Formats: sequence, structure tokens, C-alpha cells
Amino acid sequence: MLASVRAKAALGFWNEAILGPLACEPSVGDTMKRGEIRAKQGALRVRRGTARDLFTIARMIRELAKYERLVRHLRVDLKRLRRDGFGRRKYFEVLICERAEHTLGYALFYFAYSSFTCSPVLFIEDLFVLPEARGQGAGKALMVALARAAVRRGCEQMEWIVLDWNRPSIAFYRGLGARLDRAWVLTRLVGAPLGRLARRR
Repeated sequence: MLASVRAKAALGFWNEAILGPLACEPSVGDTMKRGEIRAKQGALRVRRGTARDLFTIARMIRELAKYERLVRHLRVDLKRLRRDGFGRRKYFEVLICERAEHTLGYALFYFAYSSFTCSPVLFIEDLFVLPEARGQGAGKALMVALARAAVRRGCEQMEWIVLDWNRPSIAFYRGLGARLDRAWVLTRLVGAPLGRLARRR
């Protein structure tokens, strides 16, 4: 995700109430047409994404880019997604939330490390629920699954970035107990500046 101004959000984990099993059964979901989701019954399920979900993951990334008004930055590449998420060296993992085999949302995440706490950190790169599926618990289900994954891996915190204009998401995260830290400035080297720095002697 790209943006000029963002707020950093963090959630620490010391509450045993969030511990529990994470559903991981593989199956292939698909996004539903607008208006169909609320008519479907059945429990929400969060599972790990697999290489068979590549098209679904790519479609959800595009929907996220549209929602965040960042389509101009989008360069989805299925070969890279397969290599980096499901190849020999995995750079990210994916969780998919679905109901009745239909995808409602997804989370893409990876693990970083905190030198201050000497413990791993789960970083959420993408968290998105289809607009027509919101208000049904999909976002919370994904966050709970992420929290469980973080605790199982020994993390003491989970971090992500939210656009400063995205008030509904900010309110949602605060409701989960997350703290927004505006003291940090998101900093990037992209494209040519990155290449120039790498070539310096």
C-alpha cells in the first residue's frame, strides 16, 4: 500500500482471551457480486491462502487499491505473487475470510523484528473487506486470526499503517484496543533513488 500521509497503529498482546485455533483448511473462494453477501447464511471462516487462491488474492488487492484511491500505483504480477508468497523463500502470508465459499476479505502479512523488545513483530501489509461485506464481522475475524498467529509466533506486538482519512478503519482499530502513533513518519526510497543509493561507493 502507498500513501503520502499515514498513521502507524500498533496492538500489544498480553491477553490470553485471544488465544485459540486458527482455521487453516484450504479451499478456493471467490468474491461475490454486490448484494449477494447479505443473503448468504453460514459461519465466517478464516483460512490460510494457498497458491490456488492467486487470482482471488490479486482481485482483492485491486479492490483495496481502488478503495484507497491508489490504483495508479498498482502493479499486480501473478508470477511474483506466487514466487514471493508460495515459493521456496516466502516473503508474506495470506489469510482469507469467507462465508459459504465466497471471499469477503483478506489480510496479507509478514514478520519483522523489534530490537527494543527482542521479539518478532507481525506486520499487516494489507487488510481489506469488500464494502458490501462490511458490518458482518469479517474484519474482526481477520484481526483475531492475525492476533492468534502473532501470539503463536512469539510476537509481543502487531503493527500496520492506516490512511489518515480512513476514519471508519481508524475507529475500528481503536475499538480493538490499537494505539495510533502519529510521531512516526513513513519514509521510503523507491525506484531511481533506491538504485542510485545502491550504486554509491
